Amino acid sequence: MAMDKVVCTLCPRGCRLAEGQTGWCRGRICHEGKIVPQNYGRLTSVALDPIEKKPLARFHPGSFILSVGSFGCNLRCPFCQNHTISQAGADFATQDVTPAELVALAKELASRPAGNLGVAFTYNEPFISYEFVRDTAKLLRAAGLKVVLVTNGMINAGPFQELLPLVDAFNIDLKGWRQEVYDVCGGSLAAVKQNIAAAAKATHVEVTTLIVPGLNDSAEEMAAEAKWLASISTDLPLHISRYFPRWQAVEPATPVAVIYEFADIARKYLSYVYTGNC
Repeated sequence: MAMDKVVCTLCPRGCRLAEGQTGWCRGRICHEGKIVPQNYGRLTSVALDPIEKKPLARFHPGSFILSVGSFGCNLRCPFCQNHTISQAGADFATQDVTPAELVALAKELASRPAGNLGVAFTYNEPFISYEFVRDTAKLLRAAGLKVVLVTNGMINAGPFQELLPLVDAFNIDLKGWRQEVYDVCGGSLAAVKQNIAAAAKATHVEVTTLIVPGLNDSAEEMAAEAKWLASISTDLPLHISRYFPRWQAVEPATPVAVIYEFADIARKYLSYVYTGNC
């Protein structure tokens, strides 16, 4: 008799998976009746980056952080700049690393002249590697190192609340101010807003919005977004970033003038607004 499908409870998509079936994110699979990550400790990208590249402008500026990524994502933004790994699956070439090995590398880099704050989970969606992030974060915290997540913020409240005490800083993408924008990407605006608000109460948070022509380039929506962020805290940093054609997106790059205009709009509500990719 065929086994019942199992629901993945990590993110709002709630994929129902049969034995051996992989979820929408390509990183989680039904194995022996449980949803498990098939990308645990499987890294596709490792680099020592300036913290400003995450981007984090107000979290230990001038520092470096060991940045790692795996494969998989629970969104499919047609303009994704890291689509080669975010949309990859288990057949993608990876380097296997245990949490202890990654922490040891972070500690070794921290002893060098340039220094290292800790580990940033980035490049693809880190929540797809939830268990690896959690296990590594516990060891990083014990070693006195920082934990940073660069994420789309689309995760269910339960697992998010479990992880929050282990994270020192987030950069969370806010794709736009309408659910229709998230429909293009396959996500939930409500879930992301909920998690931005929850994270900002618990730790350091910065938000990034990529302005894509014809999708989320409304000045009125930029004002509404900035006003909402200010209702959480006027000191919540916002990065307004310029889009360039990537993956399936062919629209011309966002005019630089639009980015500066939107930054001026956001500064009416927020104390710290930054422009990116200009």
